[in-house]
Amino acid sequence: MTVAVQIQIPRIPAARQLARGALLTLAALLLGLTAQLLLLSGIQQRAAQQSAHDALRATLAEGTAPVAQTNQQGQLLAPGTPVALIDIPALHLHQVVLEGTDSAVLADGPGHRRDTPLPGQAGISVLMGRAAAYGGPFGDLAHLAPGTAFTVTTGQGKARYRVLDTRRAGDPAPAAPAAGKGRLVLVTATGTPYLPRGILRVDADLVSPTDQTPAATIQSGTLPNSEEPMASGSSVPWPLVMWLQALALASAGAVWAWYRWGRHQTWIVFAPLVMVLGLQVAGQATQLLPNLL
Repeated sequence: MTVAVQIQIPRIPAARQLARGALLTLAALLLGLTAQLLLLSGIQQRAAQQSAHDALRATLAEGTAPVAQTNQQGQLLAPGTPVALIDIPALHLHQVVLEGTDSAVLADGPGHRRDTPLPGQAGISVLMGRAAAYGGPFGDLAHLAPGTAFTVTTGQGKARYRVLDTRRAGDPAPAAPAAGKGRLVLVTATGTPYLPRGILRVDADLVSPTDQTPAATIQSGTLPNSEEPMASGSSVPWPLVMWLQALALASAGAVWAWYRWGRHQTWIVFAPLVMVLGLQVAGQATQLLPNLL
């Protein structure tokens, strides 16, 4: 006599499934953000710098490198356009400077504040760069001693600077440069890496002849808040919203598959997918962090 035995799979309450899906999503977000900031961001920045270096070298050779806030057609330079090359031997720093200072631009390298003249020109030029994430190109600015020399190359040639001093919040600013003279201010975050507490500025005077200074197209004080020091993105990050939705759906599918297929099958199918989506979300989320981080 044959006895049929039925094995019933215990039903998991919906609330518990939702909780596990939420925890899986949170874990993917945290792991992705950690990997993005500590490891992948530096790799991405080096790749972006290589591309920017090739583009700047080509425009310098052709004599078409930007020398104003606008291009040769009179249009404002697009954010991320390579405009200069900064070389600080004392810090082993050799980076292409891009136009703009919002979080997205500074992920690829130091940025030129768009409402200031280009380096080498008369007036006060401002360059901003990250202190830790995305290679942290300006992370060692605090070690610059007064008198340190460095250069910035633009479409007008090589400008030579000498450091005056470094300053933090509350420190007095040096006297403004004389009419027709140039100064460069390097700006980054200060404090523990990835936990910025304030802003560090390095003032350097132009010691080479001043280049011709075109009239300003973007007036001081007219930039969006997202390009100010320690600012984050000001618009709704729609790509982040879409990637978050994809990650939530993948996490829910992984929880469902765990009880329908089994853990081994779920790991094989969903682990790479959740990891990739977590990294995509983390890459977009870093644009919401301070631009000098």
